[in-house]
Amino acid sequence: MLKKISEKIGYTKLVYDRVNKKLRTNYTKKQIEELVEAILNDNQTKLSRVGKNYYLWHPEKYIQLTINASSYRLITADRQEKIPISKKSAKS
Repeated sequence: MLKKISEKIGYTKLVYDRVNKKLRTNYTKKQIEELVEAILNDNQTKLSRVGKNYYLWHPEKYIQLTINASSYRLITADRQEKIPISKKSAKS
């Protein structure tokens, strides 16, 4: 599933500002896209689906990505020190 998301992921103009705000960074569009790709292509990334969104969590970067499950658009990124317990794992 991570590979499929990686192939189809999309970004809106506003999401770049939102990611920088939430992660407290000043990344360029290219740097944000590279970060997302790195998380998507890492075997340590945990994937879960709740409702209409996929949640990807990377244990070393402490970042959770929220991606719309139907459009594959990145919605936001958050700092998460541990994986949210309430989310069920999706099949990779």
